[in-house]
Amino acid sequence: MDDRLEGLLRRKFRAAGRQYARAREAYNEGRDGSDTDAGDDRVPSLPRDDEGRARVVCRRHADRRAVAIDDDGRPACFDAGHPDCEGCAEDVRDGIVETW
Repeated sequence: MDDRLEGLLRRKFRAAGRQYARAREAYNEGRDGSDTDAGDDRVPSLPRDDEGRARVVCRRHADRRAVAIDDDGRPACFDAGHPDCEGCAEDVRDGIVETW
């Protein structure tokens, strides 16, 4: 392989690796640094409406909802055993659920 091409590829791979590391670090800081608006340390902070309900996008019905979240991180519309609802509850607890 040509030395110039090899040098170019090394620089590009290093730059991509640094960019990946920065993105990963920013993502982890964002997840770890979440505060709780509702005062419950089991459920991360989510955008809330004026009545204190979490604003989430329902996976099952693909619509925007403002719902109460219980102490176990389950939305009020949670249907036990439904895969979309189970995944949504996990995402709510992890603080990565889609919101509006």
